[in-house]
Amino acid sequence: MGICDQRVVIVTGAGGGLGAAHARVLASEGAAVLVNDINTDAARAVVDQITAAGGRAIVNESDITNYASSGEAVAQAIDVFGDLTGVVNNAGNNRDRMFASLSEADWDQVISVHLKGHFCIASHAVQYWRHQSKLGHPVSGRLVNTTSGAGLQGSVGQSNYAAAKAGIAALTLNQAAELGRYGVTANAICPVARTGMTTAVAAMAERMAVPEDGSFDHFAPENVSSVVAWLCSDASHHVTGQVIEAEGGRIAIADGWRSTEGIDKGSRWLPADVGRALEESLATAVPAQQVWGT
Repeated sequence: MGICDQRVVIVTGAGGGLGAAHARVLASEGAAVLVNDINTDAARAVVDQITAAGGRAIVNESDITNYASSGEAVAQAIDVFGDLTGVVNNAGNNRDRMFASLSEADWDQVISVHLKGHFCIASHAVQYWRHQSKLGHPVSGRLVNTTSGAGLQGSVGQSNYAAAKAGIAALTLNQAAELGRYGVTANAICPVARTGMTTAVAAMAERMAVPEDGSFDHFAPENVSSVVAWLCSDASHHVTGQVIEAEGGRIAIADGWRSTEGIDKGSRWLPADVGRALEESLATAVPAQQVWGT
């Protein structure tokens, strides 16, 4: 018995890295998992690992950036497992460039996979859950999105990635506000873990390497997957609209943008006086976290 018994979850980009870990941990907690990845062989390998361990999983190769193809993933999960209770939007890519060197193609590819990819499968899942709700059936839907510290505070050399991840955080807030009426929660994780993307740089690969002494593996992706599994379970029904940081043994809530008291003149500020108002506001404002890479 696990916390995800009777749950059916789609995990995108689950052929490796965090997605594969999410799929394995969800299955170990009793979930039936649709393992989505455009690399069919990688997805098949994860499914084989899950089924060899006694879990339930199927391969799906839908293109998450294509709306119709994403709908096929949702339909497959429902056809094979009889229901759908969760979507973990994990798939991602990067095309790192300094902004002055960023091409339109670099921008479009990252925005498409991250931001549009978060929309497509979730849209089909939400339509299914809304229909079930209107029929009077109980719904316990879970959207688990993936943002990043780059999206929450910026990252030098990653304008496209940071913008996409910031968009995902805002999307999560909107989904939570709109979908609760149908029995659906929406949360985002902000993970730090060892993946193909994070270890592409030699320095990061060395920093995140598996400890040779057998001590706690701080950067193991499964550390993050435990949070994902709980968010996909029925136990998380009261938590929505949150961005949750997960790294090693640390779990924390990311505290987002907030309006400050400000200075209200009660009439229009003249352009020449705006600077004075902003200087007074900045003097008492809590400093933002530094942009990564500065």
